[in-house]
Amino acid sequence: MKVKMSVACLALCLALVMGAGAVPAQCAEIGREQAFAIALKNAGVPERDAYNVEIKSDRENGIAIFKVEFETRYGDYEFEVARESGRIIGADYEVDDDWLRTLGGSPVSLDEAKRVVQKKVPGSHFRDIRMHREGGGHDARYEGELFHEGIKYEFEIDPRTGRIVDWNADLRG
Repeated sequence: MKVKMSVACLALCLALVMGAGAVPAQCAEIGREQAFAIALKNAGVPERDAYNVEIKSDRENGIAIFKVEFETRYGDYEFEVARESGRIIGADYEVDDDWLRTLGGSPVSLDEAKRVVQKKVPGSHFRDIRMHREGGGHDARYEGELFHEGIKYEFEIDPRTGRIVDWNADLRG
């Protein structure tokens, strides 16, 4: 019976990690592969596109983390994933402009761009997202920031495609 409960808990935890990106408190710490999966999902990168993957144990602000780094043909990615919760407490990536031009997409308004950020940061509020348009033509970007649950997010979104082209998240103590 105990084994069945452990397997059930593990299955539930894995389902929650893949769906919500966090591990419930009653579940064990996440492993390296789970941290990698969480980072890939947050970045919107298929695993097949990632190479030069490095996953290291570390500490950030007293929190045990996995530092997940990988490259793609369209950008380099770095994440700090809390080992206890699966929460991303740090992230940094920028998408290559040449690659971005090859993508399709639909133009987005400032409010639609805010919704892109809100979807990426579950539980955040639309009214807390500060964003403005910067530049014009092919250089136009929506730039903004959000402070949510102790993390400061800074980002840029391409108004022609609605894609996040620059993302930075830092835990503030």
